Amino acid sequence: MSGQSLLVPGEITPVRSVPGNIRRPEYVGKPAPTPYTGPEVQDADTVERMRVAGRIAAQAMAEAAKHIAPGVTTDELDRVAHEFMCDHGAYPSTLGYRGFPKSLCTSLNEVICHGIPDSTVLRDGDIVNLDVTAYLDGVHGDNNATYLCGDVDEESRLLVERTEESLRRAIKAVKPGRQINVIGRVIESYAKRFGYGVVRDFTGHGINTSFHSGLIVPHYDSPHATTVMQPGMTFTIEPMLTLGSHDYDMWDDGWTVVTKDRRRTAQFEHTLVVTETGADILTLP
Repeated sequence: MSGQSLLVPGEITPVRSVPGNIRRPEYVGKPAPTPYTGPEVQDADTVERMRVAGRIAAQAMAEAAKHIAPGVTTDELDRVAHEFMCDHGAYPSTLGYRGFPKSLCTSLNEVICHGIPDSTVLRDGDIVNLDVTAYLDGVHGDNNATYLCGDVDEESRLLVERTEESLRRAIKAVKPGRQINVIGRVIESYAKRFGYGVVRDFTGHGINTSFHSGLIVPHYDSPHATTVMQPGMTFTIEPMLTLGSHDYDMWDDGWTVVTKDRRRTAQFEHTLVVTETGADILTLP
């Protein structure tokens, strides 16, 4: 396992500006979003708009990922993604969501999710999750992936590869008529082969005109996730696997979630729409 020292919070730069002509989500400037009361099944027009937003989110993530290298700050990755989304007319969905101060999440090593970009400098051997969501034409597209920074140890590299594979397997399990819990069943059964923990308290979610619609998509086999998938339903799958325990602590910033045992964790995510025969990924570059 990597001998990297544990992360500590860095300095956060001022909030980046978004051009005034770019449409903001309704929650910007408010303490919380208005609860979503619409349907989980979306019409064809909404799905196609989500595909465009999802493509921009995927492209912004890929652009930021090009800059992952030892010596680069996570704030620099935020700048790249922020400028890409703004240049393409999209609003960075995380910016101002429940007060989050940045345009993507950067979660390194033992950070499960929601890491805030700051002055933290990437080190050789780090693993880096980028979580990017774009808001365009009234809808959101949400994706994330974990990248290797420099020479990464074998245990961490395998964790990253297998977490991505767990997402692929989960997407294949999506079929109309099945309950949502088949997704978590597939992920958990695969992760158990390697003794990995599966994070339970942070999940996939419904997404559409709302960043988080209220639909919950657990990544473990939850008996409560009995919602039946229907064509047109849109949601994310975003498994978080750990080398050790799935238990977590949260930093004082109220966002950064780290594994309780401080062992490494990886995550991958796509936004999907359920089709008549399976799932269509909406966050492809």
